[in-house]
Amino acid sequence: MSRTRTALAVVRALLVACLLAVTAGACGGGRPETLVVLGPWTGPEGEAFESMLHRLDDGTGKTYTYQGTRSLRETLVAQLEAGDPPDVAILNSVGELTEYARAGRLNPLGRAATGRAYPPWSLPLSVNGQRRTYWVPLKVDLKSLVWSKEGRSAGAPDWCVGLASQATSGWPGTDWVEDILLHQAGPAAYTEWATGRLSWHDRRVRRAWTTWAALLGDRSKASIDRSLTTSYVGTPDPAKGGGPRGLLRSLTPRCTHEHQSAFIRYVYAGEPVRVDPAAGFLRGRSTYDGAYEVAGDMAAVFSRDPAARDLVDRLSSPRARTLWRDRAKPELRPLFPDASDPQPADPTGRRIAHILTGRARTLCFDASDVMAPGVRDAFHRAVLQYFRDPAGDRLDALLDQLETVRARAAADAGPGRLPVSGICAPPGG
Repeated sequence: MSRTRTALAVVRALLVACLLAVTAGACGGGRPETLVVLGPWTGPEGEAFESMLHRLDDGTGKTYTYQGTRSLRETLVAQLEAGDPPDVAILNSVGELTEYARAGRLNPLGRAATGRAYPPWSLPLSVNGQRRTYWVPLKVDLKSLVWSKEGRSAGAPDWCVGLASQATSGWPGTDWVEDILLHQAGPAAYTEWATGRLSWHDRRVRRAWTTWAALLGDRSKASIDRSLTTSYVGTPDPAKGGGPRGLLRSLTPRCTHEHQSAFIRYVYAGEPVRVDPAAGFLRGRSTYDGAYEVAGDMAAVFSRDPAARDLVDRLSSPRARTLWRDRAKPELRPLFPDASDPQPADPTGRRIAHILTGRARTLCFDASDVMAPGVRDAFHRAVLQYFRDPAGDRLDALLDQLETVRARAAADAGPGRLPVSGICAPPGG
């Protein structure tokens, strides 16, 4: 009998311990101590972010694990469908984030992160009658840039084009159309178009497409095929273990200028390459020379664990940004949205940061990343088809298709549609 009573006492003690530990996730059914962050960075970029993440001690004993993937959207959708979402996910698509917020997948941010969630990267949404902030930029990028070989900036550009990007092939072409429209029609028309309020048949939109074709000029079938199959980072460089070597050094015959975002600087680190604002190349209006297209990687909370919201507060903090900058290679140091944030120290990175946080008059978030995912995906496909055949009647057919998708998405959006104000905004907070 004494053994039985002893055994029962042990069981009771274990049950009490289990109940006390539920909040810490130590027993079955409780949430584990580790919070999961899903993001787009792999390789050295992912390592730098993960190194920063592991140093964000919050004093609670929580630990964090990072899952980096180049198939971010597909991975997140699969996790959501399995009922096992990450605690925090880092996405670059405002359109996707808006849909998740409307579907009740996201939880509003804490006060600290909300204070750093300023436009054009982050906008408050009205969901179920309440206006809240659901994401905050962790790092940002400047898109309205042209890269060229030193000594070849003068004269007519011979444009490098690489449109391949696995499931998202075509997005480098959408950047062209967006940037041209911004500099020809201005931020107001750009915003109307990005948020689904301007028809694809609008003459300004059509002109952006035809200007892109005119800038690229006549291209042979072989050249077109190469661009459609060449990655936006160029072909692998055997001397660097198969890493990308950039379009300026990849295509044959050699090209002289590349329209690409600031992130490409890591490919050209140490190379005699020049970077200039794109406005001077796009046949736009001088009135809009101070406008720049930007992008961002935004953190959103998919978990109801309050610790996930606290983590986003810390990830967007000055301390996290300093840790991240210090642990990244010089050519991979992130750009952050405010002039007071730690910025890259290499000459090219400093120049880009100066444009981003000071020289620019207006920053406009990447239009295709603002669009509803269905519209964005159709835009990607249309770019690939237009690049292959830029005839006028072909363009009209593509714009018809895009307008049909836009109208359908606008009808579905209802009250959750993004506000017009804030898609374009001055630099800084």
